[in-house]
Amino acid sequence: MKTSVASGPRAVSLEAAPAARIINGTKVYGRGATAVTALDAICAQFSAGAFTAIMGPSGSGKSTLLHCLAGLDRLSSGQVLIGDVELGQLDDKAMTLLRREHIGFVFQAFNLVPTLTAGENVILPLMLGGKKPDQAWLAELAGALGIADRLGHRPAELSGGQQQRVATARALITRPDLIFADEPTGNLDSRSAAELLTQIRRAVDDYRQTVVMVTHDPRAAAYADRVLFLADGRVIRELAAPTADRVLDVIRELAEANGIARRTGE
Repeated sequence: MKTSVASGPRAVSLEAAPAARIINGTKVYGRGATAVTALDAICAQFSAGAFTAIMGPSGSGKSTLLHCLAGLDRLSSGQVLIGDVELGQLDDKAMTLLRREHIGFVFQAFNLVPTLTAGENVILPLMLGGKKPDQAWLAELAGALGIADRLGHRPAELSGGQQQRVATARALITRPDLIFADEPTGNLDSRSAAELLTQIRRAVDDYRQTVVMVTHDPRAAAYADRVLFLADGRVIRELAAPTADRVLDVIRELAEANGIARRTGE
């Protein structure tokens, strides 16, 4: 896996090798008359040490793109590369190993194991790989995420925000090259969402990790280095150095353009 070093917040080398790429990626669900094209020959790359947000209307292919990039789903045609590794060439065992050692996941549903404590949930990826946790790293993550005094509690004893912070610590515990987040703030109040996004931003700025996040929230997208806007399974717009207001402006522009196209039959 190739990595690059960020020299400061949002300072990303343009010459950095992509941490992930999708090349002419097509994903079709179903066959014949019922076939649905979720990704339509999409091309995109994600620089190492950068934070990319993905936005678009329902059905635009956001989550499908994320799942294909993360190896949770396979393309119908095209290529996905993590570093120099083409996912289409990996068997299930190799794919599982790559995800376990190089990729972290944060989802809207916290996906915590209810019978395990918060601490056990955090180190679960290491346990599955037969590795022991680095106690100093675990302590650093728990402190940064504000869950140091909750590691002995089970998920049912934690608030939604605390559960999501546990899930984030679990994603970071293996020091993955890539972190994929699918609507990570969808079940959180505004304060908890801001705290979580600050930590995800820190994963890029301080830990030099690469983050790809699907979101519908312009405020969440503003934490990223750039935003990719999808429609009908394709990237139709890119916005660098986003702010919430700029993201909203692009959303309005795209909605207006789509409305004009529909009225004129284009």
